[in-house]
Amino acid sequence: MYVFSGKEEFKQAFSERLETKLGKNMETATEDDAYRALGSLLQDKINKNWMQTNQEYKKNKQKQVYYFSMEFLIGRLIGNNLLNLQVLQTVKEGLQDLGLSLSILEERENDAGLGNGGLGRLAACFLDSLATLGLAGHGYGLRYKYGMFHQQLLDGQQMELPDDWLAQEYVWEVRRPEETIEVRFGGHVYPIEDSLGALSFDHSDYEQLKAVPYDVPVVGYNNETVNTLRLWSAEPSVDDTLVKASLEDHYGNFLDHRRSLTSITEYLYPDDSNEEGKELRLKQEYFLVSSGVQSAVRSFEGLELPMSTFSNQVALHINDTHPALVIPELMRVLMDEKGIGWDEAWDLTQRSVSYTNHTTLSEALESWPVDLVRRLLPRIFMIIVEINERFCQSLWKIYPGDFDRIATLAIVADGQVKMAHLAIVGSHSVNGVAQLHTDILKRREMKNFYRTFPNRFNNKTNGITHRRWLMYSNQRLSKTITEAIGEEWIKKPDCLQKLLLQQDDAALLDQLYDIKQQNKEELAVWVKKTDGITIDSSSIFDVHIKRLHGYKRQLLNAMHIMYLYNQIKLNRSFTIKPRTFFFAAKAAPSYHYAKKVIKLIDRIAAVVNNDSDVNDQLKVVFLPNYSVSTAERIIPATNVSEQISLASKEASGTGNMKLMMNGAVTLGTMDGANVEIHELVGDANIYTFGLSAEEVHQFDHNGSYSSRGIYESDHRIRFLLDQLILFSPFSKGDNVFEEIYHALLTHNDEFFVLKDFASYVAAQQKINRDYPFKRQWSKKSLINIAHSGTFSSDRTIQQYADDIWKIKPATI
Repeated sequence: MYVFSGKEEFKQAFSERLETKLGKNMETATEDDAYRALGSLLQDKINKNWMQTNQEYKKNKQKQVYYFSMEFLIGRLIGNNLLNLQVLQTVKEGLQDLGLSLSILEERENDAGLGNGGLGRLAACFLDSLATLGLAGHGYGLRYKYGMFHQQLLDGQQMELPDDWLAQEYVWEVRRPEETIEVRFGGHVYPIEDSLGALSFDHSDYEQLKAVPYDVPVVGYNNETVNTLRLWSAEPSVDDTLVKASLEDHYGNFLDHRRSLTSITEYLYPDDSNEEGKELRLKQEYFLVSSGVQSAVRSFEGLELPMSTFSNQVALHINDTHPALVIPELMRVLMDEKGIGWDEAWDLTQRSVSYTNHTTLSEALESWPVDLVRRLLPRIFMIIVEINERFCQSLWKIYPGDFDRIATLAIVADGQVKMAHLAIVGSHSVNGVAQLHTDILKRREMKNFYRTFPNRFNNKTNGITHRRWLMYSNQRLSKTITEAIGEEWIKKPDCLQKLLLQQDDAALLDQLYDIKQQNKEELAVWVKKTDGITIDSSSIFDVHIKRLHGYKRQLLNAMHIMYLYNQIKLNRSFTIKPRTFFFAAKAAPSYHYAKKVIKLIDRIAAVVNNDSDVNDQLKVVFLPNYSVSTAERIIPATNVSEQISLASKEASGTGNMKLMMNGAVTLGTMDGANVEIHELVGDANIYTFGLSAEEVHQFDHNGSYSSRGIYESDHRIRFLLDQLILFSPFSKGDNVFEEIYHALLTHNDEFFVLKDFASYVAAQQKINRDYPFKRQWSKKSLINIAHSGTFSSDRTIQQYADDIWKIKPATI
């Protein structure tokens, strides 16, 4: 894509844009002005190829993939777009000539509040790879006015403030009111039979609102492809509000009604611990699904092909169970609006829809109360009931008389609509996201479905875009890699393995160490500026950055820090290589236990960082409001990557891949994609510990685990847990950590923190012994970088394209 011939052309175009868009010049423009001008200039350059891409897809009747996800954690786009347009250095130098800093302008862009964790970041990486590979794949999500929340810590307590990411103009979005979709909730549905006995359905007394699309371009790297992330915003329908206005006596009630409708896209993940929150969450999911399905059908109809070819032209992908209502919604559109019979509609639906499962945790497999679905989505509920009835009848033919098996597979059972069951039954492909995860789904969590549909299950190990997480985030390392092995790895990340030929090159190993050190120094400066904490940049940077959850076991890490503190205080001869422990995570607002763990980490930090006996060896930093842009600072500076989830509970993880790609060495359990990292790098270049997935399963199955027994037999653990409830530097004699204490002892330690503690401490001791040998450590780092290309999202997406979606690259 032609953008600028050089920095002089860029400087002239930028100065002109300041004048024409904002009426400013270089003397009067603020940093916000400069950011908006730069974004506007780049958007103009992107738009031509964006339009051309869509025209070519339509002209060539290219099969389209629509990736439905409740999250797209895209982060800031300005640097990513500059990289993919191949003008990053040109713009950086041009701005510098004009007295501006690109890094400062990048800070003017808010992280888009469209996601929370790995699910959303994976979706963002996938969109980047789809565009870069020239594949016709687009994202469908919601345009949340507020993100998850802006996290602050007050005396260790997580405070949740509004994440008003749209407070300033979002330069990348384009509102498309002409492509608005109508979405209905509630009301009554009545069957109508005509003279020939054909059924139709009359839907009345419903609540109707508009889904207005805001499109964000997704720019491919070094090509002409620009795909689309379409974000739907809820707005009141004129017809519906006029009807409501005629029924309301008070203008304020009318405004309340309008606000209730727009609240559907007000914020990400409403608290679903109460009935009101559950209803809003279900509304969000259906709003996304209905607008997306109707839009996809509308685009297909623009091809002027018979409806019978729909599945040849359209692939609808469900990212986790949240968008599983794609299935009954597509059935509704095909039958009620296009007049297609059940059997043909069901065949088209199954052949169009595919589903990715992201969990082995039962609580993450969504289900909705029957009464709620029936009331909120009456026609959709009728279709789900019919799907369930026909599915159970088909099972009866396979397993005659096996009521128990059929009951466990049913979509509607025990007063609940089971979304994972709906997703499996209504799709042609079900994939896990790491080999271990897929094996667990087949053997345990979904074994009855696997036995029923053995050809439907497959594995697609997650991936990350090396463009964002290496080329952009770690430009020093990227340049060094290119100098060492050439540029081929940029297009073919598997070629990073060429680094293995130089794993004993002392000069390269020293260079890798120096780059890591520079990145650590920059992070230390940033932490001092933002949090006021002084960090020893020569210390080991030990990093645990991910959503705060019991199974991810931030608590195990925290207990180890307490243990080190105790050892240094009680045994004056005990010393360790100086280490800085970084945490960054948000706890869900209603997840009170996770908030207690945050408070514990904060309390540990307060004790450790202010104790002169230990703070030359230990520092603890909790970075609030974790985001993509924060991760881009931390990951290049990391020495040790904490991936310590309880084996069998983490489906894959992608943080482990990003950190590995930047030369961190993994400390982890044999869980998720850690297993595949271990297979690639070997025992010498990863630190593994803890129970295996099978051992966890056996403990869960036979109930033989006793955390109390470990407490009684391991004096270290007994001392640590007593510190949580007795007067100690950490508890201060109050009862704030009793919930953690009882979770570990009274409730038998659900996530085996105590069971894995000894093994974890041993692994950490080995890291302490190994790190001082700089070249040997740098060799471990190099070997991890060399094998990280396997985890490129380009590889993952190519597998989806070949095996599931059946799509080929388009020529733009």
